[in-house]
Amino acid sequence: MHNTSSAASDSGNMSASPTLMDRFLNGIERTGNRLPDPGMLFVYCLGLVLVLSALFSMVSFSYINPRTGEALQIANLMDAEYLTGLFASMVKTFTGFAPLGMVLASVMGVGIAESSGYINIALKKMIRITPDKLLAPAVVFIGAVSSIATDAGYVLVIPIGAIIFKAAGRHPLAGLAAAFAGVSGGFSAGLLPSALDPLLQSFTQSSAQLLDPDYQVNPLANFYFTFCSTFLVTLMGWFVTERIVEPHLQSVEVSETEAETTNMSSYTAEENRAFNISSLVLLGMGAALIALCLPEASPMRTEDGSLTAFTSPLMRSIVPLIFLFFLIPGVIYGRMTGTFKNHRDVMNGMSDSMKTMSSYIVLAFFCAQFLKAFGDSNLGTLLALSGADLLQAMNLPGQITIIGIILLTAVVNLFVGSASAKWAIIGPIFVPMLMAVGISPELSQAAYRIGDSSSNIITPMMAYYPVIIVFAQRYVKNAGIGTIASMMMPYSIMFMIGWTAFLLLFWALGLPLGIGATYTYPVM
Repeated sequence: MHNTSSAASDSGNMSASPTLMDRFLNGIERTGNRLPDPGMLFVYCLGLVLVLSALFSMVSFSYINPRTGEALQIANLMDAEYLTGLFASMVKTFTGFAPLGMVLASVMGVGIAESSGYINIALKKMIRITPDKLLAPAVVFIGAVSSIATDAGYVLVIPIGAIIFKAAGRHPLAGLAAAFAGVSGGFSAGLLPSALDPLLQSFTQSSAQLLDPDYQVNPLANFYFTFCSTFLVTLMGWFVTERIVEPHLQSVEVSETEAETTNMSSYTAEENRAFNISSLVLLGMGAALIALCLPEASPMRTEDGSLTAFTSPLMRSIVPLIFLFFLIPGVIYGRMTGTFKNHRDVMNGMSDSMKTMSSYIVLAFFCAQFLKAFGDSNLGTLLALSGADLLQAMNLPGQITIIGIILLTAVVNLFVGSASAKWAIIGPIFVPMLMAVGISPELSQAAYRIGDSSSNIITPMMAYYPVIIVFAQRYVKNAGIGTIASMMMPYSIMFMIGWTAFLLLFWALGLPLGIGATYTYPVM
């Protein structure tokens, strides 16, 4: 993270005279760079938990632990017996870390579809069939949809967005901005489940179980909301692009260069045929799954016939289904186009996808140790109950509390770029705290996703920020951090306001957030 941020800083120094936005964002970058790496952040947090547990274990509290029904007592983790057990179980804690297997399995399937070229050509075809008048909403929409494959949107959709705007006689940076808004600003939107859903769910569930050990969160607890959010993000991005960003860019001169790769949106007849056949297979898989689930005696249902209960085989198979629904079409496409010549190429494609996850695996190791100690100490329960007392004393409406969580997440995102690291740190504090005042974990997670996604496009801590700057410099040579951030700020503000209002509207109308999700948690 430090290296990419430095690269962004170097690019930002290309600006002739730093603007107020440049100085503000450079200040954020300097502050963010002083923070430890997310992995070390969890090491420090673990040490802090050990020390605080020893201190607070000597204090008596009047709170009742909802998990045991007895007086809350902080466990002293500095006890020799506990420390011995902590070290002895370190490997088991890591391998049993719920998000690890779910994320890696999902990424392997998506990685095959991406490395074969199947996802890339799907994005290209969607862009090519779009009428010129609908370029802006199409680019934002495709960017939001592409977030299911993470890196694909950044390396394909964003540069293509600039290229097709330039080809249509419009400012290329407007196309770049629209694509960036869709890919990164709409990261928590999408028409299909992605690896992000089970990742966040696992942190939310473990956080909720600090207060209620039997609480279960469905991996698709926010799916209805994120599905509808795709269209909201598209409309908001369309408005900002054509009414705010593009008119503002008319005074920004485009450098005369033909360096861009104008064939990025082209594909061969062989690739087209392979894509069509692979897509038909994908549709057939979807139809087969539906046919399997429809009968009342389906093996994908629970004993009482439910498909959407957390314990149903269908819901418990979400991650394997994501894996297969990307793996099989990707393999077929790769074999037909020659990208995959044999099974070794397929295995190499999976291996390559794992290379990008190496930093996550390291992060997961330390995060798992911290979460275990934090849960064992009962400090999370103390924070939740004392925080709940404060919220009750303030007597704020639940809607105001949710808005506060969204804004807090956006501020934290300016300094800690990793979505999983942020939620792993603040989730165990805010999820049980909000449960104690009647707000469900699923609603807290939805609020977190809004705050995180809305501010992605203005934080230099986002790993792809330097890449976006390089893309912009193809057309405006002195583009830097301030150029991109000032261009993206209207999107961030619009997304924050509009998306928050959309969540509150969902809540007011009682529309389901997702499968097995509620807005409230029964306060005892």
